[in-house]
Amino acid sequence: MHGNASYNSRRVNAQDKTREAQNSHGVPSLCGVEHIGFTVPDLNEATRFLVDVIGCEYAYALGPISDAGTWMSTHLNVEPTAVIKGIRFFRCKNGPNLEVFEFEGLADSRRIPPRNSDVGGHHIAFYVDDMPRAVDYLRAKDVVILGEPTLRTTGPSAGQEWIYFVAPWGMQFELVSYPAGKKYQREGGLPLWRPSCEAAGPMS
Repeated sequence: MHGNASYNSRRVNAQDKTREAQNSHGVPSLCGVEHIGFTVPDLNEATRFLVDVIGCEYAYALGPISDAGTWMSTHLNVEPTAVIKGIRFFRCKNGPNLEVFEFEGLADSRRIPPRNSDVGGHHIAFYVDDMPRAVDYLRAKDVVILGEPTLRTTGPSAGQEWIYFVAPWGMQFELVSYPAGKKYQREGGLPLWRPSCEAAGPMS
């Protein structure tokens, strides 16, 4: 028993050293992306879209949140008088959680999301196994879709198919699929993470 305990201890220490070496060039103990946060003009509208159209699950809510001092500007980089009307958290199958904000009490708040060409421009991509079926579904839900799916047949992303679509408040989302992988990975490149379409397990 003592021998096994000693072996297990050495194995754990070796694993710890491996993790330390992997994280030596970045944030210590980094595990991955936990959530993506974004702001919407109407939380109820966003909730309907994320739950009823995309298929995310609502988890819980916070707010309202405000402060008479400078907490909001110090911690969130917004105007001191800003009020978080609400925050809602969602889980979308296998992948990062979504943290969705609605603010009020701002005199100069932008109501139009940035374009892809703007600094801060962004989109959220959902992985699907069946692109035609997913696109047909969004069209049946009257979602604004930008063009037709693009299939990469050359270059490092060969094997990937993608298409952008737009939420009711103007934010851009994407569907992406590459069931057989991408060319660069088949040639030995660093595998990028992609979610599994198997049922999401319980949160730990």
